[in-house]
Amino acid sequence: MPPTTVLLMLDYQVALAQEGDLCLAPPLAAQVRERNVLTTAKRVLEAARASDVPVFHVRLAFDPTYRLRTNRLKRFDAYPDNGKMLAGSGEAEFVADLAPVDGEPVVDKGCVNAFIGTPLRDVLAAEGITHVILGGIATHLVVESTARHASDCGLQVSIVEDMCAAPDPTVHEFAMTKTLPLFGTVTTADEVIGSWA
Repeated sequence: MPPTTVLLMLDYQVALAQEGDLCLAPPLAAQVRERNVLTTAKRVLEAARASDVPVFHVRLAFDPTYRLRTNRLKRFDAYPDNGKMLAGSGEAEFVADLAPVDGEPVVDKGCVNAFIGTPLRDVLAAEGITHVILGGIATHLVVESTARHASDCGLQVSIVEDMCAAPDPTVHEFAMTKTLPLFGTVTTADEVIGSWA
């Protein structure tokens, strides 16, 4: 019987998740480090692979014209203005420990939400997926937007709290305790891994 659950790995990219020369979001990368998010995400990713749970990787990555981006807010203008987050650039790449392996699709997006402007919803429907497990950064951006959209599309949603981070810990906490429970089940890496054992 084909799987009905998928793990969505959201925006685990060098520019967002790793401190250093390519980092575009130092406060977010610092929280990723302090919360040990990458190690936790790696544990869940490896458990999903071992349990034959399909994995999709989603990232913010623009075409060279930047015209395919769907988010036209002023804060997104910084990307074309500075030539950042181009598909194939170092900052847009996934962090090495969470990089896709053969057979794991990569979805490039031009906004916050993993579904807008991408084939993700249609692909999940075609594959009979009814439940999405989300982990990613930032909590209040890609994770929350994707959870809301998935829930509104009729998918069951689980959010892995310790796979997520926001630049401000209070923002992460608010999303996990107040907002995200309205759209899905907030869970932990240990609980998810245990459910696959």
